[in-house]
Amino acid sequence: MSAQLRVPGTQEPILSVCGLTKHFPIFSKGFFKRQIGVVRAVHEVSFDLLPGETLGLVGESGCGKTTAGRTILRALRPTAGEVFFRSNGGEAVNLASLPGSALKPLRRKMQMIFQDPFSSLNPRMTVGQIVGEPLVIHGLAKGSDLKARVCEMLERVGLKPEHRTRYPHAFSGGQRQRIGIARSLILRPSFVVCDEAVSALDVSVQAQIINLLKDLQQELGLSYIFIAHDLSVVKHICDRVAVMYAGRLAELAETKALFGEPLHPYTRALLSAVPNPDPDVKMAFGLAGEVADPAQLPPGCAFHPRCSECVEPCKLDVPALRQRADRFVACHLY
Repeated sequence: MSAQLRVPGTQEPILSVCGLTKHFPIFSKGFFKRQIGVVRAVHEVSFDLLPGETLGLVGESGCGKTTAGRTILRALRPTAGEVFFRSNGGEAVNLASLPGSALKPLRRKMQMIFQDPFSSLNPRMTVGQIVGEPLVIHGLAKGSDLKARVCEMLERVGLKPEHRTRYPHAFSGGQRQRIGIARSLILRPSFVVCDEAVSALDVSVQAQIINLLKDLQQELGLSYIFIAHDLSVVKHICDRVAVMYAGRLAELAETKALFGEPLHPYTRALLSAVPNPDPDVKMAFGLAGEVADPAQLPPGCAFHPRCSECVEPCKLDVPALRQRADRFVACHLY
């Protein structure tokens, strides 16, 4: 397991990701469809998630953060690596090697909140049917018990019990996301992947949903992987942040340390683009060029063609994720 990626002496992680890799094959056109390459969406990613912790997973679009989240949950089968999940303090189970039939009992303990609060809800089902469906699938409730548990969960996320008879189109974007959260938490999971859970919402509604997620985390003892591209949101909700670029981790640190003194040039470039409320502070976004193509990565560090601090080893060798002081960073400068 990735024990080296957590502070010594802390409690056992609820999730340990070690060398997680997800490649998508590229096939040639024509009748024979031969494989001619791969898209390295996620490559050798390792980190731990502690009970009750929120770990942010950030980076530009196409960096592999959503693929990493879905592969961890086994919505996608990993190409390589291990994902050890420890439910309710029990023995760690490697999700990466489990067959589909063995995953069903564990899916009650790990869920996902999706980005789009409308397309993720079935428009032909009532709110009560949507929220109660996981209980029905797992055979945990029916009849009056099912109704009571659905109403209780709707109230917990800030909706009314009478909303269960309505359909998704009757609600605002923020209310739909509350429905999605209720559906994800009705099974009382211990681990949730929030995949851009607030990016489709207005700023004022984002704050409400973030505060709701934090309250629910305290009440239900949840651990989050919070996937996002908005660093101001990540700063508010996350305990630690992992920065991804071209399928690999570039930096992993506590939120305060990362925002206070970013080490990796890519992290510094991302943070320089965050709007500052002080009108006297000028934005200095220093990230030129295009995001590296995961199907045709450059040799050495994938970020080196865009890096203003590139040195010769960056063009030849892929930097390993190594500990430096209070964090982990993958950069030849350190």
